[in-house]
Amino acid sequence: MRAVDIIGRKRSGLELSAEEISFLIDGYSAGTVPDYQMAAWAMAVVFRGMTAAETAELTMAMARSGDQLDLSAITGIKVDKHSTGGVGDKTTLILGPLVASAGVPVAKMSGRGLGHTGGTIDKLESIRGFRTELTTGEFIKQVNELGLAVVGQSGDMAPADKKLYALRDVTATVESVPLIASSVMSKKIAAGADAIVLDVKAGGGAFMKTVEDAERLAQAMVAIGTETGRHTVAVISDMNQPLGYMIGNALEVAEAVETLRGSGPKDLEELCTTLAAHMVVLGGKAQSFEEARLLVQSKLQSGEALAKMSEFVAAQGGDPAMVNHTELLPKAPYQLEVKAARAGYITAIEAEELGLAAMHLGAGRPTKEAEIDHAVGIQLTCRLGDRVEQGDVIALLHARQDGAAESRVAEAVRDAFLIADAPASARPLVLSVVTKDGIERFG
Repeated sequence: MRAVDIIGRKRSGLELSAEEISFLIDGYSAGTVPDYQMAAWAMAVVFRGMTAAETAELTMAMARSGDQLDLSAITGIKVDKHSTGGVGDKTTLILGPLVASAGVPVAKMSGRGLGHTGGTIDKLESIRGFRTELTTGEFIKQVNELGLAVVGQSGDMAPADKKLYALRDVTATVESVPLIASSVMSKKIAAGADAIVLDVKAGGGAFMKTVEDAERLAQAMVAIGTETGRHTVAVISDMNQPLGYMIGNALEVAEAVETLRGSGPKDLEELCTTLAAHMVVLGGKAQSFEEARLLVQSKLQSGEALAKMSEFVAAQGGDPAMVNHTELLPKAPYQLEVKAARAGYITAIEAEELGLAAMHLGAGRPTKEAEIDHAVGIQLTCRLGDRVEQGDVIALLHARQDGAAESRVAEAVRDAFLIADAPASARPLVLSVVTKDGIERFG
């Protein structure tokens, strides 16, 4: 078997066998298939695509290329969740305690952020003393006893995916649905999930800018899950404005806690209860989405989800007082007002621009080596459709300093709000749900 022949077959639009895909991935991991051949194959995939069976085999080959977490010692159906990323996305901080309080074990490995804000692990490290590294034994024991553990990615999971992604990044082959889908799903499968709920973002602040593209990606990932024996559901959600009001690590932890108290932003609560309900159904604790949604809503209203958050933080060495009293979380020394330049209705909020502004304040990492400032970020004071007057405060910068750099960030934040004379038509937060049976669209 030769790599050049496999490249030629894919260039001609032929379906590759499981053996051919494994040969490529194993060879690329070992260094016997060079970068230039792998880049040629990736470009052939961009133009010719892959079948569901090919994409599933690529996913499994990349999952097999490194460590795979065995969660069989954990009682119950392990349901993982993945988001394709978005501005203000703190859903894992809410979903973990919420789903665990409903009786579904959550054994989650999360990453650090590279870009506009920190990842879930960075956000949890806003809590004094919180340990994001546990041994496998500690991890499994905590999930069995508490129902919830969240740790940083350890070991060498799906190294072939990391190597291939780095190559795609410099060869204009990132934007291929089969390659994106297999990249995401290889890590989920290596992490030991029995079932997977995906939150696929669509809009200006997301990688997939249109609902149609987001649905295509969701269909590909659901097909991979089906082919590999993992029940998978994808929720398409709107990212034409940040999720909730807070952007930044400690700010997002505080907003997550408020949501677990039942007093968080309505959009954040709606998305989290939707995702949680799907996780509860896949975890076997409810027969229908409607039954599951009522269950998770009762856990919010009763305070059980918030109590689970406190237990979880304490179990991993964090200070639970920061959950009960979020004012103890890291605070930036300056709050700088951003004011509306004119009167009118908020018709667009450029989420991506706000994310970049938060990164410039120090909430994210422009490079892997950069350090996160847990205290800084952006607090929105209005949403799409709101009426504002000239001079109204539309956002607050939580900043480390008050200088020229912060003034430039404030200007960028102001420019991210489009204000018009008439309100724009609204669209729902949850746009559609993709399962192996098809797509259900809303609104």
